[in-house]
Amino acid sequence: MTYFSGKAVVITGAASGIGRALAQQAAQAGAQLLLADIQATALEALAGQLRASGATCHTLVTDTGQEAAIQALAEESRRVFSTGADVLINNAGVSLVVPVQNMQTTDAQWLMNINFWGVVHGCRLFLPQMRSRSEAVLVNISSIFAMVSMPTQSMYNASKAAVRGFSDALREELRGTAVRVLCVHPGGIRTNIARDGRKLDVSLIADNPQTMVDQFEARARTSPEQAAAVILAAIASGKTRVLIGADAKLLDGLFRLFPTRVSPWFATLVEKMRNRATG
Repeated sequence: MTYFSGKAVVITGAASGIGRALAQQAAQAGAQLLLADIQATALEALAGQLRASGATCHTLVTDTGQEAAIQALAEESRRVFSTGADVLINNAGVSLVVPVQNMQTTDAQWLMNINFWGVVHGCRLFLPQMRSRSEAVLVNISSIFAMVSMPTQSMYNASKAAVRGFSDALREELRGTAVRVLCVHPGGIRTNIARDGRKLDVSLIADNPQTMVDQFEARARTSPEQAAAVILAAIASGKTRVLIGADAKLLDGLFRLFPTRVSPWFATLVEKMRNRATG
């Protein structure tokens, strides 16, 4: 993709999953990278591989749930890229499985600080340097769960819906400027988000946490590499919204047709699949 040749690209949550695949593919396309993740060892291992292949790759261990850490990332971007970032991909995200009645405020805040506020702070703190570029793109990772909701996923659903609403408003604020906003809605992607998330009470959707993870991974048909390719193509082609995976496209279509019915249908389908697996 010639679009990325020489571009300065910042990716959060870069050490695994979609972020890792984005880093690899952007490097292959000639981008200069600043990669951020809270997992220092995995981050440096990836950076070493990319540098060995000839890519320009900088790293900063970053907790995207902390505003000060994102401020430091923005400052690092200005330092390593003298002209600032051309593309910021707010990819870092976590999951939380618990019914609302059993939820602790600290767990809800943990998720929102990363999934939502991390996006807000990333956009806000990078905007000054990106507005100085002749063309720049803010990429915010939402989810099909911004439209379709699941029991025990209330905070994840809320965070991704908030990312969608925030991205739509920011896009209008930036209309007529050189900065474009792309909102991404993946379906099931084969990453470790379910395995690594906080699984506090899965009883409404699975018999135990491991079964829940196994079920998610069995249903997730899209690889991180496929997701990354779709995102990079959407950036290069000037899109403002993109769905990833046949499941996301199907559920988005159903949501448009039956906005009040698709979540109950989906939850019922998950319950039937659970019963079939255990019966």
